[in-house]
Amino acid sequence: MSYHITIQPSGHEFQVAENESVLDAALREKGSVLPYGCRNGTCGSCMGTIQAGEVGYPNGRPPGLSERDQAEGKVLLCQARPCSDLVIEAREIKAGGDIAVRILPCRVERRELLAPDVMRLYLKLPNTERLQFLAGQYVDILLADGRRRGFSLANPPHADELLELHVRHVPGGFFTDYVFDKMKDKALLRFQGPLGTFFLREDSLRPIILIGGGTGFAPLKGMLEHAFHIGLKRPLHLYWGARAKVDLYLDALPRQWAAEHPRFRYTPVLSEPRPEDGWQGRTGWVHEAVAADYPDLSGYEVYMSGPPPMIEAAKPVFATQGLPAEQLLHDSFEFAPR
Repeated sequence: MSYHITIQPSGHEFQVAENESVLDAALREKGSVLPYGCRNGTCGSCMGTIQAGEVGYPNGRPPGLSERDQAEGKVLLCQARPCSDLVIEAREIKAGGDIAVRILPCRVERRELLAPDVMRLYLKLPNTERLQFLAGQYVDILLADGRRRGFSLANPPHADELLELHVRHVPGGFFTDYVFDKMKDKALLRFQGPLGTFFLREDSLRPIILIGGGTGFAPLKGMLEHAFHIGLKRPLHLYWGARAKVDLYLDALPRQWAAEHPRFRYTPVLSEPRPEDGWQGRTGWVHEAVAADYPDLSGYEVYMSGPPPMIEAAKPVFATQGLPAEQLLHDSFEFAPR
């Protein structure tokens, strides 16, 4: 049995099987690219509003959907299973729908320790393969037992000879323990990608604010290097939030960009600088620094990536300063469940 789905305001229509999610069905449809991020019901990127019909959640209300959201008719499309034909109001993506998601083998060409708890991996695909992706997307590393670990691509699409991942060590983490303690150069991996709808929108004229927390810098790095490569004329302002100076693990790179590109600005923000840091820069929470610098956000696009608490704290603050929901794009770095 299948159900008929209509997405408004675009009018896109497709069929969804009874036992599959609305998002899974939509991803098969050319011309209907719905936003998504984690695909496990946590980040909220795929939220829409039901205008007609009913959905169910086999595993209960997902964590990214509050009781209030549900009462207002909101729905997370990555987890929602249709119980009837549906009319759903949802924002759609205007690019990326024709990029094939693939499963590919790769080799760890080399590793580089960027900070005590951050490892940069360079992945090499077979000589006959290249990964087509949009700046800011991610890949899922496929583990032997069927588990997945998602990591943003830190390189821009034009520099795709090696894929670059920034891996933060999570003590006790199944995959990150392996990366830091046992992985050797030339190790073989498999991944699926590209995934996600967190990527640079090139068709807008608005100035851009980018906000990274920790390794949330990775997808922003890819976006910025792509923007510089294509000669994007819009103003770009990067804020990078971290605890201490050591956590700004590639601090020299955005400082170099600021020297080379007149339209680019860089503001690092430390929440817990150490005495030995001798820090003279901004302190506190990174989203508060943005709010202080930009009291009126109505004319901006904001890209955020990093820990969920950072993103959730920023949303209401930015909304009160005039940022429309559709001009905030975010990628929530959730830890995978054990």
